[in-house]
Amino acid sequence: MTSDDLAPLSWRGVDDVVIVGGGLAGLFTALKLSPRPVTIVAAAPLGDGASSAWAQGGIAAAVGLGDSAESHAADTIAAGAGIVDEEIARLMAREAPARIADLLSYGVPFDRDLEGKLLLSREAAHSERRIVRVNGDLAGRAIMGALVAAVRRTPSIRVLEGLVAENLILEGRFVTGVTARAAGAPRARPVQIFGRAVVLASGGIGHLYAVTTNPVEASGGGLAMAARAGATLADLEFVQFHPTALAVGRDPAPLATEALRGEGAVLVDRQGRRIMEGVHPDLDLAPRDIVARAVYEAARSGGAFLDARDSVGERFATRFPTVYAACREAGVDPVREAIPVAPAAHYHMGGVYVDANGRSSLDGLWACGETASTGAHGANRLASNSLLEAVVFGARIAEDIAGLVPAAPPAARAATSSFAGVGSPSDEAAIATLRRAMTDQVGVVRDAGRMARAVEGIDRIRRGARSVDVANMATAALLIAVAAERRKESRGGHFRSDFNAPREELRRRSTLTLDDALAGLPAPAEERAAS
Repeated sequence: MTSDDLAPLSWRGVDDVVIVGGGLAGLFTALKLSPRPVTIVAAAPLGDGASSAWAQGGIAAAVGLGDSAESHAADTIAAGAGIVDEEIARLMAREAPARIADLLSYGVPFDRDLEGKLLLSREAAHSERRIVRVNGDLAGRAIMGALVAAVRRTPSIRVLEGLVAENLILEGRFVTGVTARAAGAPRARPVQIFGRAVVLASGGIGHLYAVTTNPVEASGGGLAMAARAGATLADLEFVQFHPTALAVGRDPAPLATEALRGEGAVLVDRQGRRIMEGVHPDLDLAPRDIVARAVYEAARSGGAFLDARDSVGERFATRFPTVYAACREAGVDPVREAIPVAPAAHYHMGGVYVDANGRSSLDGLWACGETASTGAHGANRLASNSLLEAVVFGARIAEDIAGLVPAAPPAARAATSSFAGVGSPSDEAAIATLRRAMTDQVGVVRDAGRMARAVEGIDRIRRGARSVDVANMATAALLIAVAAERRKESRGGHFRSDFNAPREELRRRSTLTLDDALAGLPAPAEERAAS
């Protein structure tokens, strides 16, 4: 079914569970809810526009001999820089093997050795080889391909592709559905889609930054929708910058997977000196935030490069086909030359604050995947825990909804969006300004002055937004900038040059609502001038 079929309609009392997002978290949740009726609202065709499909690393799970869930949880807690919810990390690690089994049952072709055992790799800050992969760097694509096929053949799942969710529908504190609009059709009437429960699985915020590895759909829409509805948000200041995006002028930037460093590739400057020498004892396999800052400084001082000539060499095309293809398309031969790299916005540890079952602070609303903040990642996500978190909490949400929400359809009323439209040249200019401000002022290295300028400029864009697209992006960006300004320390993915060390009294998760963020803003410049 396409969005054209729905444009003039309001779906009342038809849907059971509405899932916003067609990435790994959304599809897995839908499959685990089967045979309960589910409607997936996806902005792009399934398999497109989802960061999950771009994931090159794999899924972390303690399934190897000598490994344990306790060890996996300990690595997760250590990487999270002091604010991981330890119980959440332990339950995620304990449930990981069962979720790998689920994915295998859906047809995911994980790599195996000659004896048929899962072939495991190691990534940064893991103490064991526990990364389950598909053909080196094709895990995300293969997992999504298998789940899309499984969803397509599941009769209880209805997929509405080409619909961009814009707002949550509320009755009091109860979320009863979403409004959506046909993608690429700014004058289309909003569609109202009602459900007994709503699950936000709409992805992250990477495309709020001018330099990112994320698709355009990862623009914070779910975060903004939840914020406007009054939901509590958490840990928004913690944005992970992948240290090795290809610096070849593409948007989004292709990713050079961390697995390359796991195979022995090294980071060097323009003179060939190792960037991580003397920075961290684990050198190129140090935690991502530390590597990202070192690469950031090297890139500013003349260039940063990933050299895989000795470690991977002639095996590059077969061992890492995605990275190899991206390099060759950009005119780089990674077999014979070092790859230019730079940090890029990659993953958001923050999001809609949820509990161990994925429940938000609003009745009727759950969230999972990168849209949610479970506390599993703390200030700095451990490599390959993102796909794991999506499936672990997708399964837990499905179980929670099944036990909590009766199947009878609700009766609901709601107003549609009042925004004028999407896609004008002024929108494009506003978005470009916003993305540049986030990269320059709320990026790898932050300080009070730059963040204050970001808050003022982004709030101006938010208040002047003529479309829900721009309003959602500006709302999400503003919340991140406000949260970053309020945390006056450096911790994990949040680094401030004016507060360049962690503070023990701030060793805790942060929470924020939109009302709280707006109440703390200075008066707009035009109001100050008028007074």
